[in-house]
Amino acid sequence: QLQLVESGGGLVQPGGSLRLSCAASGFTLDYYTIGWFRQAPGKDREGVSCISSSGGSTNYADSVKGRFTISRDNAKNTVYLQMNSLKPEDTAVYYCAAARILTTYSGNYCRVPYHYWGQGTQVTVSS
Repeated sequence: QLQLVESGGGLVQPGGSLRLSCAASGFTLDYYTIGWFRQAPGKDREGVSCISSSGGSTNYADSVKGRFTISRDNAKNTVYLQMNSLKPEDTAVYYCAAARILTTYSGNYCRVPYHYWGQGTQVTVSS
């Protein structure tokens, strides 16, 4: 069974850091584009950061540029989202998702259709 599992969420004070992990089971992430998305109460889901299968291309939402870093370790079948300088507006449920797309794709990786989704992990930024 193909499954993505997020971990690493929690409660952190403004200015703090968290590292989210997205681990795959039942398939290898090597050939998949991976995205991190978030949804806050009453708001639409938004793409936070996405990474190509090779790890050579990344995309970030303007609101997190310079603060968040996406990376992948295909040997561990895991993708990470390092979140620094967290703000209250970063509070949301964070989801990771996987997409199988052409290697020739050169657009925004957060805008491709994602086929597999994790269950989400809550991130709360509050003093």
